[in-house]
Amino acid sequence: MGMNVACLDLEGVLVPEIWIAFSEESGIPELRRTTRDEPDYDKLMKWRLGILEEHGLGLKEIQETISKIDPLPGAKEFLDQLRDVTQTIIISDTFEQFAKPLMEKLGMPTIFCNTLEVAPDGKITGYKMRCEKSKLTTVKALQSCGFDTIATGDSFNDLAMIQASKAGFLFRSTEQIKADYPDLPAYEEYSDLLAAFKAAL
Repeated sequence: MGMNVACLDLEGVLVPEIWIAFSEESGIPELRRTTRDEPDYDKLMKWRLGILEEHGLGLKEIQETISKIDPLPGAKEFLDQLRDVTQTIIISDTFEQFAKPLMEKLGMPTIFCNTLEVAPDGKITGYKMRCEKSKLTTVKALQSCGFDTIATGDSFNDLAMIQASKAGFLFRSTEQIKADYPDLPAYEEYSDLLAAFKAAL
């Protein structure tokens, strides 16, 4: 029997979609674009960085704006209760510099994510992905060192991590994903999600 690790997606599960919330806080509507609009992530990120530069937004301004974004209502309480019963890691495709203000509001949980490349003057010059298929790769790595993973997420890029885990759940996902994956338990409330994690432990 392995030791359990809960693996959580960040955006849509614990915090709002960061780029959409940032777009609203900064008043830059173009930043609402997601991988649904531009499936090529590299192209999307380069385009976003171009817009940030155009508006003269460096890391400091971005972090100030992100610090006005709050976790989803109930997320911190859920996370605290989950961390009481099992090791918990957030696995996200966001960037540590963006996540930091939100992690502070969540009680500094462990997060595995990507990194922005930032010049000394604070300008974001690029980004570095931690590994290919980061969520699935991370879950497999945890399993290879004797952990059982239990995972949850809301989006297409969470499915591989959920399906590769001992137990996995959709949380506040889309009707389309729920219809396409009827075998995956789907929850809308943190209390139900917490109960599902506890049952899987």
